[in-house]
Order: sequence, then C-alpha cells, then structure tokens
Amino acid sequence: MQLWEIVKESGWLIAPIILCSVVALAIIFERFLSFFMIRYKTVVVVPKVLTAVRKNNITQALDICERMPYYVTNVLKAGLLRVDESKETIKEAMENASFYEIPKLEHNLNFLATLAHISPLLGLLGTVIGMIECFDVVKRGSINVGMVNPTDLAGGISKALNTTAAGLCVAIPAYLAYNYFAHKVNSCVLEMEKSATELLEILSERSYSEV
Repeated sequence: MQLWEIVKESGWLIAPIILCSVVALAIIFERFLSFFMIRYKTVVVVPKVLTAVRKNNITQALDICERMPYYVTNVLKAGLLRVDESKETIKEAMENASFYEIPKLEHNLNFLATLAHISPLLGLLGTVIGMIECFDVVKRGSINVGMVNPTDLAGGISKALNTTAAGLCVAIPAYLAYNYFAHKVNSCVLEMEKSATELLEILSERSYSEV
C-alpha cells in the first residue's frame, strides 16, 4: 500500500499529526545545529578569551566576546566589564547574566516536549473515532440487513490503527530528541560554570600579583 493511500484512509486527524512531525523535525534540526555551533565556540573561542585575560589583555578578551557572542562569552563579558571591582561583584554579575542565557539554551525544548506528548494523544483520538465508526457500521448493518460484512469495518479499523501508528512514530523520536537536548543543556550549563570559575581564578591571581 502506498503512503498516500494510507494517509487518505487515516482520516482528517492525520493532518495535525503530520504537522506535528514537520514542526518537531524543524526544531530537532535547529537545535542540533545550535548545539554544534556552541560546541565549536566552546572549544575555539573560550580558550582565546581566557588566554587574553591571563596576559592581562582585558580589552582583547572583551573584543573576542563581542565578536563571537554566545552564552559563555556573554557571561564572561559580564564579569570582564567589572574586572576592577571585587571578586564577589564579578561573580554576581556573571550569575545575573547566566539567568538570561540559560533560557536561550532551552529554546523550543518545551514545544518539542509538547509535540511528543500530544502526537500519541492525537493518534489515540483517531483510534477512538475509528472504533466509533466501526460500531456505527455494526449498528446500521444490524438494523438494515441483520448482519455485518467484515469489509464494512475495514475503514474504521484502518483509521484507528493508522493514526495510532502515526502518532507513535512522531512521539518516540521527538521524546528521545527532547531528552538528548535536555542533557546537552545541562552539559552547557556546567561548561559555563566551569569557564566562569576559571575566569574568577585568573582574575584572583591577577589581583594577587598586582599586590
């Protein structure tokens, strides 16, 4: 059976399920690309910022943060802008900046989780509608001719099974992707905390050497 025939037999509920699959796929692709770029910048950009700070070149470090903005450099920049203030002030500035940056890492993840949850529910709704149609056929067949032809039930059963299968096919990869990206967010937060801590240590050593 061709795919288009399956779609036609599945009824109108297959349309929102297909829409969920398209949106979920777009979110997954966007998040994969985003985290790939984050990984690249973490490996390449952050060491340059910290190296510039070690060389006491704060201006260069700020320039790198401004030219390559992303969540870690934005947090480090908040601390570098207060480099001449106390360690507690620098730490607080980076913590405040992190409150704005972490939600960016979680962009669209709640929507992806919602799609993973509603897709099987739409499939279940299609199952219920399909079974209602089957019972309606049985009822009308019993009244009119006293018996029901099994082929008369095929449409409702097909709709029930197709929508359930389609909903699960969307929900399973979407849920797996959500959990993977949630893990990546946690890893990015740890990386941000590590970089901020390292910057504080470098600035503390710098202040001590100046004394």
